[in-house]
Amino acid sequence: MPRHPTYVPHGVIPAVLLPFNEDLSIDERGFRKHIRDVSATPGVSSITINAHSTEVASCTFEEQRRVLEVAQDEIGDRVPLVHGVWADGSLEAARIARMATQGGASALLVFPPAPFTLGQTPDMALAHFKRVADASDLPIIIFQYPLATGQGYPRDTLLRLCEEIPSIRAIKDWCANVQQHEMQIRTLQNLPRPVNVLTTHSAWLLSSFVLGCNGVLSGSGSVIPDLQAQLFQAVQSNDLAAARRLNDRIYPLACVFYSDPWVDMHNRMKEALVLLGRQTRAVVRPPLVKLGRAEIDRVRAALVESGLLDRRAGRDAA
Repeated sequence: MPRHPTYVPHGVIPAVLLPFNEDLSIDERGFRKHIRDVSATPGVSSITINAHSTEVASCTFEEQRRVLEVAQDEIGDRVPLVHGVWADGSLEAARIARMATQGGASALLVFPPAPFTLGQTPDMALAHFKRVADASDLPIIIFQYPLATGQGYPRDTLLRLCEEIPSIRAIKDWCANVQQHEMQIRTLQNLPRPVNVLTTHSAWLLSSFVLGCNGVLSGSGSVIPDLQAQLFQAVQSNDLAAARRLNDRIYPLACVFYSDPWVDMHNRMKEALVLLGRQTRAVVRPPLVKLGRAEIDRVRAALVESGLLDRRAGRDAA
């Protein structure tokens, strides 16, 4: 299977969506089109699958394996694939990591186990990541949640993980705290063995990029990978004027995608793809439910304001 052995997670990494048929089975044809479209965007460095954006909590182990097979078949020889590791237990996390490695993934995005919401210790976190690292030689991306959830890793725990597990090469930072975000950027990216900070603060992406993170890993990249890539490049080039113009286009979408309830963020992104003519349906799996007309109209208005959708024709303006 294709694999990119020298891959280090960095740059613009869209987390793609997973289309479903009306009977809630995976729409493989729609998925193939979606990942081809997103991966062909200039400036995209890799693609993430089997994560929040693909509704991984509703997918079985075999469905996750099939998602990887389809992605490899479509783009795996051209674009590195980051594979999510979503599991409440460390043994299952290790099983997913082995499957992803054998299937040709190029990196792992390791989610925090749900039991950590009840309390965690540094030893627990270290044992979990060691179990995953022992099952795979792939680079690991730590998914850093807000500390208030109980699933985020405090500074000392994070540093210990990075020091003791050499395969940790990046974090997907969703700490939701500007001061902590900046500290992690300054600290982790300047370690003797640097660990890249990939922001997922897509609700304030320009601000996050300006702080110096080395990339973005985000579900909104499934809709606006081009704008994210251009914004990242503008900030890297210190072209603030261009960055602000791009941010003005991203802002209305961020306001809609990341409004309450946050659980509907990827639901809204699916509706955006339908409105843009890039997908034929916006089916989500329970417990998510179809958005109402008023909410879909909000998504449509944001697409128009961003310049992605023609106001009169109602079609993709890009």
